[in-house]
Amino acid sequence: MSERNKSTIAVRHGIEADKHHGAVVPPLYLSTTYSFADFDTKRDYDYGRSGNPNRDILAETLAQLEGGERGIITATGMSAVHLVTQLLNNDDTLVIPHDCYGGSYRLFTSLQKRGLLNLVVLDLTQPESYQQILDIKPKVVWIETPSNPILRLTDIEAVVKTAKRAGALVAADNTFLSPALQNPIKFGVDIVVHSTTKYINGHSDVVGGAVIARTAQLGEELAWWANNIGITGAPFDSYLTLRGLRTLNVRLKQHQENALAIAKYLEQSDYVSQVYYPGLESHPQHELAKKQQAGFGGMVSFDIKGGLGDSAAFLTSLKEFSLAESLGGVESLICHPATMTHAGMDATARLEAGVGDTLIRISVGIEELDDLVADLEQAFKRTSPGQSTGSDEAKTFKLTPAHTVLW
Repeated sequence: MSERNKSTIAVRHGIEADKHHGAVVPPLYLSTTYSFADFDTKRDYDYGRSGNPNRDILAETLAQLEGGERGIITATGMSAVHLVTQLLNNDDTLVIPHDCYGGSYRLFTSLQKRGLLNLVVLDLTQPESYQQILDIKPKVVWIETPSNPILRLTDIEAVVKTAKRAGALVAADNTFLSPALQNPIKFGVDIVVHSTTKYINGHSDVVGGAVIARTAQLGEELAWWANNIGITGAPFDSYLTLRGLRTLNVRLKQHQENALAIAKYLEQSDYVSQVYYPGLESHPQHELAKKQQAGFGGMVSFDIKGGLGDSAAFLTSLKEFSLAESLGGVESLICHPATMTHAGMDATARLEAGVGDTLIRISVGIEELDDLVADLEQAFKRTSPGQSTGSDEAKTFKLTPAHTVLW
């Protein structure tokens, strides 16, 4: 039998798993505990934190989609990130990219301050970082590609090759592309991490995470830690996430079509100084994206002309884009990373990562493209970013302590 297509795996895995009543869709199992078959004789499940049928079907599906041997479903995306750090002891070193997600950066630096690991921050887009990895000999190298929010790419194959020479494990955050568009394990990555809240669920109504291990042994160790520290996902969350996953591939086709069109529109705008989207031929890593990705994704970032006030005025003038954190839902979201998703980074680290006051990130939804472009156009004309004709009142926004909350 030929290898199954990802769309088929996403739709079919777990279908007709109910052998009692013949339900096509897997039933929802809410029980916290399960009876023993006999004295000292467990069934497949005994307690909800340790195992649940809905969670297992979701984990199995994601493991198949990523090409891994074991999947672990966690309560949140950040708990998935935290789970990977359980592999580290206080004398082990973790290498992370300088432009990783603000929440991940906050967790890693907080663990370092508590003396639970050693942390080294490198620009993994630069070849000179490879020699640094060899010199450091870390326990784990963390990759995020494309990065959040600048959409920089890391050469997965090159970093994995270097990390293996250094004796390190490689973990990759694949949230921005999902297993439909990128499979890091194919390039030798040991652990893949997802915030399933995003594209995998796709409907902005369930928070969750996943960790997929390349080997059964590593998966067993991670599953043990997930149960040990109690971060496994809930049954209903797993049920809903699996329902969202069924349409992952068809959703992403529309996400990408809209994202590319919007990126091209922004590239031609007089109000935009820089567009970040690997699908554009002008993107410096366009060829690398074609090499290691099956698509370019639905995220677009850009620098608006002007300053912080221009960003604020533009963002609050939109009607079809919700000013909100998160991404990957069917609806279009827009955010200001410096005061939202990356507020957990100190100002110096944010600027080094390229997250300035004029950076704006769009999670492009699957609405009608013409409506989205028209909304961007009216907001630009109304606020005239970087132009003297804009409303002075609209551009007097000041960054206050309320905007430095650690999200």
